[in-house]
Parts: sequence; structure tokens; C-alpha cells
Amino acid sequence: MATMQEVAKRAGVSKATVSRVLTGKGYVGEETKARVFQAITESGYRPNLLARSLASSKTQTLGLVVTNTLYHGVYFSELLSHAARMTEDKGRRLLLADGKHSAEEERQAIQYLLDLRCDAIIIYPRFLSVDELDEIIDNHSQPLVVLNRRLRKHASHCVYSDQKASSMSVVSRLITRGHRDIAFITGSLDSPTGIERLSGYKEALAQHGIEVRNELITEGKWTPASGAQGVAELLSRKATFTALVASNDDMAIGAIKQLHESQFAVPQQVSVVGFDDIAIAPFTVPALSSVKIPVTEMIKETINRLIFMLDGGDFHYQQTFPGELITRDSITDGPHA
Repeated sequence: MATMQEVAKRAGVSKATVSRVLTGKGYVGEETKARVFQAITESGYRPNLLARSLASSKTQTLGLVVTNTLYHGVYFSELLSHAARMTEDKGRRLLLADGKHSAEEERQAIQYLLDLRCDAIIIYPRFLSVDELDEIIDNHSQPLVVLNRRLRKHASHCVYSDQKASSMSVVSRLITRGHRDIAFITGSLDSPTGIERLSGYKEALAQHGIEVRNELITEGKWTPASGAQGVAELLSRKATFTALVASNDDMAIGAIKQLHESQFAVPQQVSVVGFDDIAIAPFTVPALSSVKIPVTEMIKETINRLIFMLDGGDFHYQQTFPGELITRDSITDGPHA
């Protein structure tokens, strides 16, 4: 493998000149730069990125920690594609670390990115608690921003959508449209998002004086198959309902399929709504109504905030991104309208 000294010899310059060309620090004439770059190309020299980062204290990278249980979903695909594109737009690279299956493994993933000297890190946690995340931010100087979790101590280091409020809003909308018997398919209940959406459902019913009926609640696992299984479970209980809320669109699509196979028409007999407003939602039959979570805007705010912190800025406010119900063909008025 070629060395910097070999590049310098081939270009007829000193090693220090090659270093200045690579780091962009110090003046080097255009003719000399051209000779150095030509020598790099001819020799196949690849700069030692770690050594350069140690010298400059910057790697031009942003880290992202996400647990692998989210990888299969459309939501994560959208999140990752936006994060990668926006990081590239900022002239940086995105490095992904797997948070795996526990709080300790999420900690290890964060430490892994810190050890790689990422300039800043985005954390999309599933297992770490709010207190643990606040502690991690306290103990590290690199900018860290937590996505989709509301922190108590470091409010300016989190960007989130109020999942409970969004769930309350959509359930209340169904109630005002005449539905009283509303079923709910939860997400995984070891997920903060799943817990908050279920809490919003219960709170909305309570605010409207409607009893929470446990037979109308079933747990899903974020997948279409678990949405179908959730409907099968509800029907096996002989539960009656005129509307169904699924905690994400994948489960809502599975639920619609199972309702169709069980001879229930959507929305004439059962209105269905999901969360996340994935790209396929307008193209299902019927077109799926869904709560749009502004992933693009949240990622943009997160990366802009990290870059601002890297430039020495500081935030003293907290920003919430509200969900918005996109009404399509899968919901209609209920019997009490």
C-alpha cells in the first residue's frame, strides 16, 4: 500500500505539502495541488482517515443508533433514507450502529460511534430510559440528540412527536364521527411509541365518557401479520366494534385484509385508521386513513440542530412535531353520527 512519503516523492514535494493538500490547511499553489492529486491517483494512496481525524479532531461523520427490530418496517426505511440524504447534503457521512435488544446494547452502540470519533450522534432509542439518556448526554461532550423521545433534563437535545396526543386526537375524531365501539391494536408494548399510542386511546375514551373495554384491545407486533392476527383475536372474542385503530399502517393493512376475509366491509361496517402514513397508504383498497408523523421534518431539525451544536451553538427550547390525520376512504361516520 502506498504511503504519504511515496506520494510526496512522486509529486516532487515534501510530505508536509502532501498533508496540507489533504487537510486543506495552509496555502499550496494550484499547480502543486494538481501534481499531488495526480500522484495520489497514480500510486493508489488512501489517506488514513482515523489519523486525519485525530489531527483535525473532526471526522465529518454523524452517527445513528437504531435497534434492529425497526429495520424491517417502512417507517425505518423513510427515516434512514432522509437521514442519509440530509447528512450528505451537509457534506458528511452517516454511520449506523445497531442498538440490538437491550438498553446495555444501545449503550454499547452509542459508545461504538463515540469510539469512531463521530462528530455528533442521533439516538433513536427503544430500551434506554429517559433518565439513562439524560445521564449519557451529561457524560459526553459530543453533541447528542435523541429522536422520538421526550427528555426531562435535556429538553433541547430531543426532537419528538407527541404520540399520545396524536392517538388521542384520532380516537376523538372517530368519536365525533359517531363511533363508540372502537377497537385498538397496540404496537409492541416494550416500545415507548406503542405504550404512548395505547395511552392516548384510553385517555380519549375517558375524556368522552366511554368505558375502556379490554376485549377491544389486542397487542400487535408492528407487522401486517400481527394486524391480521389482532382482528382474528377480536372476532374470536365476539367483540363488536364499528371502528379500529392500529398503531401503525402495516398492522392496519393486515387488519383490513383480515376484516375482508371475515366478511366485514371497510369502511361500511368497520372504519380503519393507522399511523405513520406510509407511501403505500393512499394505494390500498380502500385507501388507508392514517396519522402522518412528520419524519422528514424531524430528521431535518435533528441534523440541523447537531450541525448548529458542532458550530458552537446552543439550544434552550424544546420542539414538538404534531401528528396529522390524513383522511381517506377507510373511515366513515359511525352509527351515532
